[in-house]
Amino acid sequence: MDPVVPARQTRPDVTIAVCRGACRLMRQAGHSVLLEMPLPDGRRADIFAVGRGGHLTIVEVKSSIEDWRADLKWPDYLDWCDQLYFAVAVDFPQALIPPEIGLIVADAYGGEILRHPPSRPVAAARRKSLLIDCARLASERLARLEDPDFVEMI
Repeated sequence: MDPVVPARQTRPDVTIAVCRGACRLMRQAGHSVLLEMPLPDGRRADIFAVGRGGHLTIVEVKSSIEDWRADLKWPDYLDWCDQLYFAVAVDFPQALIPPEIGLIVADAYGGEILRHPPSRPVAAARRKSLLIDCARLASERLARLEDPDFVEMI
């Protein structure tokens, strides 16, 4: 009888698992999370987390070394949050993540913060604008779940 070899996770599987675990971690810490949040500069945050006091956290999910190396624009996220983290799988080479950026290790069941980044407070006007954008996007997504047949009349 042939030994059972565990199935190798594909990159999308790893991304989904790490994202789910990082979201669970953020929610356990009291944040509300929104996935794929468009930012005013055209970038899109994998996880946009809002704390009870309006603290803004962006978590970027990296599923592989190739994914990390392809993302040369990650410093752009620093302008849109108080803290920036990278969430990676347990087997990701953590030394690649710059020491000034937060580090989360996650799987499909949860995550752990291994390193907190310094807080870089977002300007009040930018924070207000981001919170409004976040609320509108979350509301629209909920409305589409409740009424998927709605067609917007322009």
